[in-house]
Amino acid sequence: MLEKKEALYEKAILVGLITQSQNEDKLKEYMDELEFLADTAGAQVYKRFTQKLDQPNPRTFVGKGKLEEINTYAQKNDIDTIIFDDELTPSQLKNLEKELDRKIIDRTNLILDIFAQRAQTSYARTQVELAQYEYLLPRLTRMWTHLERQKGGIGLRGPGETEIETDRRIIRDRISLLKEKLKAIDKQMSTQRNNRGKLVRVALVGYTNVGKSSLMNILSKSDVFAENKLFATLDTTVRKVVIGNLPFLLTDTVGFIRKLPTQLVESFKSTLDEVREADLLIHVVDISHPSFEDHINSVNIILAEISSADKPTIMVFNKIDNFSYEKKDEDDLTPITKRNYSLDDWKKTWMAKSKYPSVFISALTKENYEELKKIIYNKVKEIHTQRFPYNDFLFEYYDQDGKEI
Repeated sequence: MLEKKEALYEKAILVGLITQSQNEDKLKEYMDELEFLADTAGAQVYKRFTQKLDQPNPRTFVGKGKLEEINTYAQKNDIDTIIFDDELTPSQLKNLEKELDRKIIDRTNLILDIFAQRAQTSYARTQVELAQYEYLLPRLTRMWTHLERQKGGIGLRGPGETEIETDRRIIRDRISLLKEKLKAIDKQMSTQRNNRGKLVRVALVGYTNVGKSSLMNILSKSDVFAENKLFATLDTTVRKVVIGNLPFLLTDTVGFIRKLPTQLVESFKSTLDEVREADLLIHVVDISHPSFEDHINSVNIILAEISSADKPTIMVFNKIDNFSYEKKDEDDLTPITKRNYSLDDWKKTWMAKSKYPSVFISALTKENYEELKKIIYNKVKEIHTQRFPYNDFLFEYYDQDGKEI
């Protein structure tokens, strides 16, 4: 039981399943992430409910006994919202709301809600609105029946709250209009990309909340919004960066996440185009996260889906400041674990031996920042030289030993 927060926080509980494809350890990781998502959206999580099933109950997701347990707890503790870790079918949503008489949110709706909160520009708001409408359309009957008493809140910002009286035809018309609007914006943004000249394009990619925006700030010496919340950055930011004598364009993109809603992948097509058209990817990883290897795999899956998995890549393992090396001398018998790795220890791990150049840094303290700059410089120069074989540099930034001139 967590301490009670301010009244503006909704009281929520989480529900997840242990299945054949998702063991208990994996579920705990997903539920930890779901709680972080809930906190980002503005919810206070009071309890987690889990159940072991071969597959979700087609009617209520969980079994009858677990449903009664959830209902008893929700009534006793005056819970506002019940959040499920997987996307629920329209019939499951309808049945759960009828049985529990509470607002029911699934992971997809929760992510869409966070995107609705975070969207700042007209373009981002249009993308989120389209994704919300596409999520809403097959669930319109549920929304129509239950939204009137829910009075808004998490998962109900945007079209879910303002279009209660609409029918499917009106929503389909709205979806068509939004798609046309996005096509026009996509065309405009494509023109902008073409007008950027022949500078090498570098895109920051990675799981959400790994420090991409912080890295963007120190590389470009700009002030891109960065926060310890999921999806702090939605709008694509492009900055011109110069390392030594070599300029290039650096793009900060929206963070990826496991179980990313398909509606968002499609709606954020133009944002992902920045990744597709990049010459070089900087894959940022939060090495202090216990599931960072799973995060790497999740990002690689999405990169493959948008035909960007084979691009030249630099692996940047961030947040080494969360570790401390405590061995003082040879007589110190303190066991070496990941919690007290030194930079040299990290360089001996499998991560440093991947097929891509790898570097271990702290975007917060700028530890090993110069090595990162050297690697980026050499990769950008390599791409630039291939593109302009007769355009030689007048001077070098690093000598043959890798020392800065």
